[in-house]
Parts: sequence; structure tokens; C-alpha cells
Amino acid sequence: MMPGMDSLALSLIVFSALMHALWNLLVKQSHDKTVFIWWMFLSAFSLMSLFMFSTGLGLPVLTLRSLLLAAAAAVCFVLYHWFTGVAYRDGDLSLTYPLAQTSMLYVPVWGVLLLGESLSLFGIVGILLLVMGAYCIQLRQLSTSELLRPFSQLGSRSVQAALLAGFVYSVGAIIDKTGVDSYSAYHFTYVLVCCMLSIMSLNLLRPCYRGRILKEWRQSRRLVLCSGPAMLGSFLSFRYGLQLAPVSYAVPVRQVSLLIGVLIGLLFLGESCGRIRLASSGLILAGVAFVWHG
Repeated sequence: MMPGMDSLALSLIVFSALMHALWNLLVKQSHDKTVFIWWMFLSAFSLMSLFMFSTGLGLPVLTLRSLLLAAAAAVCFVLYHWFTGVAYRDGDLSLTYPLAQTSMLYVPVWGVLLLGESLSLFGIVGILLLVMGAYCIQLRQLSTSELLRPFSQLGSRSVQAALLAGFVYSVGAIIDKTGVDSYSAYHFTYVLVCCMLSIMSLNLLRPCYRGRILKEWRQSRRLVLCSGPAMLGSFLSFRYGLQLAPVSYAVPVRQVSLLIGVLIGLLFLGESCGRIRLASSGLILAGVAFVWHG
């Protein structure tokens, strides 16, 4: 059986979750979110390029395999954001959000079947606790009908989009793990960000975005300059952690970002916690502890 995560891997994943919650908070404060995310990726890519070439690191020989893995992961993650956007735009957040987290159910399955990973009993319990916490954190009340409500509307476009988001993210996570195991985490992240930025740039070439890019820069330049380093910290620390830990554990543990999001809302945005969020946060913390000691 595979041991739990070591302290360094856990620290990297938790730091990644913190940065993930931070850049998502910055995105929420922006005006034109699609354009803002493009600026954020451009900022992160520019910082990586500046560091890499100013230090003389350069880009090691990029094999066709690593390039294809980065490109495939980029497509998966862009599709994930697109599907979640459709789900949140067309459906109730309490209905679609839990379904978008179903990637945590798929990832351990793919990890075992495709990557040969194995899970300890404590690890399995930890993953299940994390899944339960992530699933329940946006529910309106704790009842059987509310727990099953997301699955009672499978014909809804928003529900289907949320389920597709969870599935496509799980595929991207497996590709991601394969990529960082065969190429350095920094350089794989660099190629991944480049591919995602390229896909986003193609989208912004559409006539409906004309004039919106410079407008968003003028309105949100300070947020852009903060979001680039935050997103870069999230991406890099997660992939360094992914090199040290099984993807079956790393992806569920990263859901601690939900707990961090609740704390940010409570401490800085004046949001109320509520019993459901409090209980869900407890499940997430317990899940992390089980995975760590598994």
C-alpha cells in the first residue's frame, strides 16, 4: 500500500491551495473576468520567461511527448474553466458546484488504473472525507433531498456542464502528473502556461472582445500585477508537490483551498460561515489529516 503524503509534499499542496484561493479572489474582483484571466496568464508567463532566461536556465530539450502532454493538459484545463463557467452561468451554484468537484472521485480511479498507484485504508478514508467536505460546502441545508438534488436534474444543461467539468479536470490531472514525472516541474509548468495562454489568446481574437483587453488593463492593472505571481505560485507549488506525491492524494488534498476560501470570506469579506460550511470545513481538515498519516 502507498504511504500518505510526506510533510514537504503536503506543504507544497497546501501553499498551492492558498495561492489558488487568492488568485480566485482577485478574479472575482475584476470587471471582465475572461479578459482578466488572460492578463493573469500573460503576467505569469512573462514572469516565468524573465526568470528562466535571465538566470541562464533556458528551456531544456523539449520532446514531442512532453509538448503533447502539456498541450493536452492545457486543453483539459481550459475546457474545465469553460464548462464550469457554463454551469455557474446557467444554474444555481448550490446545484452545480458540488458536481464540478466530482473530479476527486475520478482521479484516484485513474491513478490506480493508469498510473499503478495504490491507496492505503487511511488514504481512502481521507479522500472520501475530502470529497464529502467539498460536495457539501455549498449546499443550502443538510438533508437527503438536498444531498441528492444535484443528481435529480441530470437533464439540465448546467448540471451536465458541471459533470463534464469534473470529468475533464480529472483527465487533465492525470496528464499533468505524467508530464511532471517525465520533465522538470518548472519547465513543464512553463510549457503548460504557454499552451493555455495560446488557447485563450485565440479566443480573444473574436470580434466580441475588440477593445475589451486594454479596457480591462486600465481598470484592473493592480489586480493583474498581483494575480500573476499568485497564479504562478499556485501552479508551480502544485506541480512540485505532484512530483513528490501520488496524484490520487494531491488533487483531493488541494481542495483545502475551499476551506481557505471560507476563511477569506469570513475574515476579510464579512461573510457568515454557517453550520454547513463549518461542518464541511471540518471534513476537509479531517480528510487532509487522514491522507497525511495514511
